[in-house]
Amino acid sequence: MTHILIVDDEQRMLDLIELYLLPYGYQTTKVRSGAKALEVVKTTPFDLVILDIMMKEMDGFETCQRLRTFSDVPVLMLTAKDQKKDVIKGLKTGADDYVTKPFDEDILLARVETLLRRNAPSAMEVNGLRWDESTYELSYQDYAIALTPKEFRLIGLLLKRPNHVYDRHDLLDLVWGFESDTGGRTVDSHVRNIREKIRRSGFPVDDHLKTVWGVGYKWMK
Repeated sequence: MTHILIVDDEQRMLDLIELYLLPYGYQTTKVRSGAKALEVVKTTPFDLVILDIMMKEMDGFETCQRLRTFSDVPVLMLTAKDQKKDVIKGLKTGADDYVTKPFDEDILLARVETLLRRNAPSAMEVNGLRWDESTYELSYQDYAIALTPKEFRLIGLLLKRPNHVYDRHDLLDLVWGFESDTGGRTVDSHVRNIREKIRRSGFPVDDHLKTVWGVGYKWMK
């Protein structure tokens, strides 16, 4: 079972994050200080650390910096909305990714899944359509489907959570990132390109990649 350490000095936030993670089979440990986090990581193997920046005594930056002196466990930082300087500082101190608060449950779960996959590249196959993260390739019955990096990430997100509706804002955040000023129409054009490229391979993409009008997109099993 994947074991995730949650570090935040607010009990309400610890409980909320745990509430999001438990239904997906993750084991969680919660601590309320950076010092305690460093202590437990030295004695317990974790697959991921979710670390809040704004904590008293030892903040998330210092905690992450100290953690990196003895552990390479992936770190997902929680930062205030629109604080670009915090994102940059966090990444420079050793964080692997970030989520801005207040965050959406789906965004948090997607970030968690992405970080966990980095250490264990995965591949998926749906009726002959194969998405392989280790080789960055999409293919259908030995036909290679050439995608741009963002197209590849976008279709991967949809494939990994079949029947789940991603709205355009979620996809922008997950694929283009926090700093992007790209609009929702860019998502639409990328989905249109993905459909056309997969369609050329002979795979019945229109039976699976569905538009949810006024919201976004989903992949139907």
